[in-house]
Amino acid sequence: MAASGSDVRSSPGLTEQPAREASGWGMAVAAVILGLTGIGLIVVGIVDPASQAIGLGVLLAAAGFWLARGLTPVSPGQARVVTLFGRYTGTIRADGLHWVNPLAVRRELSTRIRNHETATAKVNDADGNPVEIAAVVVWQVLDTAKASFGVDDLTAFVSTQAETAVRHVATSYPYDAHHEGQMSLRDNAQEITVELSIEIADRVRPAGVKIIESRLTRLSYAPEIAQAMLRRQQASAVVAARQRIVDGAVGMVESALARLCADGVIELDEERKAAMVSNLLVVLCSEHATQPVVNTGTLYQ
Repeated sequence: MAASGSDVRSSPGLTEQPAREASGWGMAVAAVILGLTGIGLIVVGIVDPASQAIGLGVLLAAAGFWLARGLTPVSPGQARVVTLFGRYTGTIRADGLHWVNPLAVRRELSTRIRNHETATAKVNDADGNPVEIAAVVVWQVLDTAKASFGVDDLTAFVSTQAETAVRHVATSYPYDAHHEGQMSLRDNAQEITVELSIEIADRVRPAGVKIIESRLTRLSYAPEIAQAMLRRQQASAVVAARQRIVDGAVGMVESALARLCADGVIELDEERKAAMVSNLLVVLCSEHATQPVVNTGTLYQ
């Protein structure tokens, strides 16, 4: 069940693309060589002013520093989103040392799998009963461009949309099913979590986020009605138990009568059958031990 809302469904025009970059190790060696050469020439120029090596040394040192500014280390589980003069130029995902245009801005973004546990929310289920519900959402950045430029605060956006989806799902179903085939929050947890994952994924898609899994971590009636609902559940359980006891007792009585007639042990008229059925049902369905009564007469006296 996807929530409606065209503002959340609209996706940014930017999509992730590889950044133009070079090997960082080669550029690092070149920067070190230029820097050391420039420093050496500066020292020579200071010792021998007539050599006029200071100017060349400054240029080489500046070139080495310029190359060093373009060095971009990327750790595992991290990505670098590269922009140049306000324009997105690409993303570096491979870990290691890279080199990009020194004028580019490189924004670090985590691509690790993250958990978010929603706060316990009090909402009304489909029957209007207040329930407390919370969930944990496992998510990961799939498109770094959308994650960087599609939303203002990625973590806050995922948190808000997850809580909104949890509330929406909680209000769509009753806590307990009232008839066979009806879906409920308590009895259909597997189906509910699948639907929750689909809805959250639909909501956070504009931010380039992938939902790996979502699970309900808390589901209960609100404290103000918990006792009343507990009594109702207990009453339903008692009714179901008594129904099973009665069904079993009736089956045992039918079996006893059928066997007595089949074996010819005793012949019973309708009145005696009724008395026997009554006595057997009392014995089998009673919650207390029955007291035997010795009948010294007949059924008719």
